[in-house]
Amino acid sequence: MKPISFVIITYNRPADMLALARNICTLDRAGELLDEVLIVNNASTEDYGAVKDFIRTVQDIRFHYIDAPSNLGVARGRNYGIGFVKAPYLIMLDDDAEMGNKDCLVNLVKEFNTPDEDRRPAIISFKVLYYDTMEMQVNCFPQKNFNKYKDMHRFRACYYAGGAHAIRREAFIQAGKYPEDFFYGMEEYDLGYRIIDAGYSIVYSDRIVMLHKESPHGRTTKKEKLQMLWVNKSKVAWRYLPFRFFLSTSLMWSLEYLRKSGFDLAGWLHGWYKVLGISGGEHRKPISAASLDYLRENEARLWY
Repeated sequence: MKPISFVIITYNRPADMLALARNICTLDRAGELLDEVLIVNNASTEDYGAVKDFIRTVQDIRFHYIDAPSNLGVARGRNYGIGFVKAPYLIMLDDDAEMGNKDCLVNLVKEFNTPDEDRRPAIISFKVLYYDTMEMQVNCFPQKNFNKYKDMHRFRACYYAGGAHAIRREAFIQAGKYPEDFFYGMEEYDLGYRIIDAGYSIVYSDRIVMLHKESPHGRTTKKEKLQMLWVNKSKVAWRYLPFRFFLSTSLMWSLEYLRKSGFDLAGWLHGWYKVLGISGGEHRKPISAASLDYLRENEARLWY
C-alpha cells in the first residue's frame, strides 16, 4: 500500500475542486506516494460533472468520487470519508484549497517519521497561505502566540487547522472519530485532546504548504456558526479539561458571541440554554495530568 491518501470534502465549489484535482496530479512523486484521492460530495447541489470527467482521464493516480447520503457537516463528513481509505497517512482538505509546494508529499512522509522527543507525531498541521495574496492565514496557524512562533519551521502544537492537516490513521483509530455531534467548528480540539491523551503529538511544519481560497459564504448563517463555536468549545472543555476551564470557556465565548453577533440576545439565550444542558447530557472524560502538562508546556490557551 502507498503511504498517503487524500480525503477531500466538497462544499459547492466544483471549479475549485477541479483545480485541486489537477493540482494534486502535479505533485512530486504523486503516482508513487498516493494510494488514493477520495472526493466526498457532501450533498452539494452543484454540477461536478467536469470533476468526474477529469478524474476518469487520470492514469497513475487513483481517484474515487462518492456522494454522501446527506449534508453531514464537517466532522461527520470527515469520518465518513476516512472510512473508505486505508493508507497510513491521510491528508484532510476542503475543496477550496490547493497544495502550495510540489514536494509536500515527500516532506509529509519525512515529518511523520521524524522523532518528536517522547512522542510520535499523529497530526501534521500545514502552513496556510491565502491563495490570492500568498500571505499567511493567521487563523489557521496552530498557535495563538503568532508573533512568537510565526517564523519557526516546526514546533509542537496543541491543536491544528482542520482543513489543512494530515493525520496518522493508526492514531485516529486509537483516539476515536471526530465528534459527530459537532456539525461545524471545534472538532479539531476535541480530537486533538484525545490524540494527545493517547500519547501522540501534534506538529506544525512549514514544509507542507496549503493555499486557501477562503470564501465568506457557507451553508449556515454567521450567527449560527458563532453559536456552534461557542457551544462546541464549551463541550470540549467539559469533556476533557478541569471544571474551572469549562466555566471560563462558557463565559468568555458567550461574550464573544455577543460581540460578534451585534448583541443578538435571542441567540445568546439560546446558546446558554445549550451550554447549561451540557452537564446533563455529557460524560466527563478528563485528560491525564501528563496531557495537561503537554498543553501547558506548549502554551495552549486553556481558559477559553
